[in-house]
Amino acid sequence: MKKKLLTGIFLINATLYFSQSFVKTMKRLPDTGQNTSYTGTFGEDNDYSINTPFFIDNGNGTVTDTITGLIWQKSDGGEMTIENATTYCSNLILGSETDWRLPNAHELFSIMNHQYSNPSLDASVFTTTTAQYWWSIDKQVNDITKIWAGNSGGGIGNHPKTETISAGGNKKFHVRAVRNPITPVVVQSHFTDNGNGTITDNITNLIWEKTPFADTLSWEQSLIYANTLTLTGKTDWRLPNIKELRSINDETLINPSLNTNYFNVNSAKKYWSSTTIPNQTSNAWYMYTQFGITTYDTKTTKHNLICVRSNQLINNLNEINSSKLSIYPNPFSNKITLKNALGNENFELYNSFGQLIFSGKNIDQQNFDCLINGIYFLKITSQKTSIIKLLKE
Repeated sequence: MKKKLLTGIFLINATLYFSQSFVKTMKRLPDTGQNTSYTGTFGEDNDYSINTPFFIDNGNGTVTDTITGLIWQKSDGGEMTIENATTYCSNLILGSETDWRLPNAHELFSIMNHQYSNPSLDASVFTTTTAQYWWSIDKQVNDITKIWAGNSGGGIGNHPKTETISAGGNKKFHVRAVRNPITPVVVQSHFTDNGNGTITDNITNLIWEKTPFADTLSWEQSLIYANTLTLTGKTDWRLPNIKELRSINDETLINPSLNTNYFNVNSAKKYWSSTTIPNQTSNAWYMYTQFGITTYDTKTTKHNLICVRSNQLINNLNEINSSKLSIYPNPFSNKITLKNALGNENFELYNSFGQLIFSGKNIDQQNFDCLINGIYFLKITSQKTSIIKLLKE
């Protein structure tokens, strides 16, 4: 039986820069949403749940992403040029709010759901339109006529702004506005070199190999290599999913689009992710660091890989039961909601000091509004035992 690893409260960056500082507009990095297994080899996207996507429909034409904290336009604003898209967002009044804007590339990619195709969005959250692409605010660093755009297939890339119909092209580039309900946080340094062959991302809290594996491997071989890697005494390395992989891309750099002050890379390469194309299961997503586009290839093709691990406070996690139980929202405020529970689970909630807060079976019926904000750990015991790190806000 394949194990299901659940962990973490992480933060994600936005690519707005002040000198060496970074403005963090998203609280955490969402999972890709992929919940189907496509191989018997352990280590694929489906084997890890960190921040399961969860949106709230606000009933006013907007939806809140509980993982990133961003508020999005539920139905996109239609096809238009990038110039008109920028003006559209600036003039938009929606949900009684006026501070709408175009998303940056990382924010735009965060709402992609890679369990779906065409569009790679959760149709129960976002209204389906005829869009083939959605604009971001980011331009290609060496060519301002090219704009980063997400596509309905689930990728992101740099496209000539003349491709859209309104600019004389034949493709449908739409606009979807976003806003920040919370004040963004300035992070002084994106990465920290740990001096032991690893790099900590201070935005996502993920830990990366400083030097990627030198050879190329097939997708299956990459899963195996990453899952069996021991580095700095840690054995919980894995192949990143496509959102994690894309989170270290720097749109201000090219050839490679990774920061060479931290990552030991000297040329553009194609890096496998653990994420499968759901409607073309012989293909998987990769990122090409010429610019940082995400696209896909057959799993038998050999590409490079870079391994990642979660900066966990709890390292000895056991197998979760086969019900694929999930907990949301995370962070929670007063209620902890269950999905796919078998009904026989026992729950123990601990604070960050290890003190037992709750023990019993009906945790979803409890009100935790009286708890102070901070980190908590939920132990779930059924057929197997798992520990989930939660955040109360």
